[in-house]
Amino acid sequence: MGRTMTARNRASLARRGWRAALTAIFAGVLAAALGSCAPGVPPEAAAVAIPTIGQPADFPAADYRRAEAAGHRVLRIDPAQSLIAVDVRRDGILARLGHDHVVASHDVHGYVDLDAGRADFYLALAQLVVDEPELRDAAGFSPQPEEAAIAGTRRNMLTRVLDAGRFPFAVIAVRRSEPDATMLQVAITLQGATRHFTVPVQVDTRADGIAVAGTLDFRQTDFGIVPLTALNGALQVADRLDLRFRIVARRG
Repeated sequence: MGRTMTARNRASLARRGWRAALTAIFAGVLAAALGSCAPGVPPEAAAVAIPTIGQPADFPAADYRRAEAAGHRVLRIDPAQSLIAVDVRRDGILARLGHDHVVASHDVHGYVDLDAGRADFYLALAQLVVDEPELRDAAGFSPQPEEAAIAGTRRNMLTRVLDAGRFPFAVIAVRRSEPDATMLQVAITLQGATRHFTVPVQVDTRADGIAVAGTLDFRQTDFGIVPLTALNGALQVADRLDLRFRIVARRG
């Protein structure tokens, strides 16, 4: 009887050992898949080198120079005071195992023509930053992901999602909706696709210019982007993105 129990115990221990080994293997695979909330590219800490030179080829800077020469009140966007931030949320039945992220640009360039009721600006995708602590706090995202996960998220975003090597800029054209100055017609061009939105805004008039703030939600699939998934769709990036912005433009 003692020998029989010993054999059973050994068999039980062997089964537990196999379960522990399989659990460890699964946990390792899951950690690798979730490290950047987007599969296929290891979450490396190295920066993604995507050269950006000048401005978009068809950006209408000349229109604003002519308008200024004609006496229009033309303002220049102040990148140091402007912000565009996008909240990217996890989705799927294993969403609890992933991370939400905030992608932001502090590098917005362009012009505002107050008299014509128009603005055009752009941002270089290579300058996007991911998961700045203060922006995560503002979005209610916690805790802060590890640096490796942030680096992996940024790499996946630039290479697999935005294809920033071929499409290095996001371009935004804004036209005022007459007679309501607090409703703007906004055209966003991303990955060669342009989509149009009507956006309510708050406008703060200053002595040297204006500040315009608002929010906008849209879907990645609106621009032909397929949201990234892992584990056969059990973990994925939500299609809907929530964008918030504050654009400050000044004279000179």
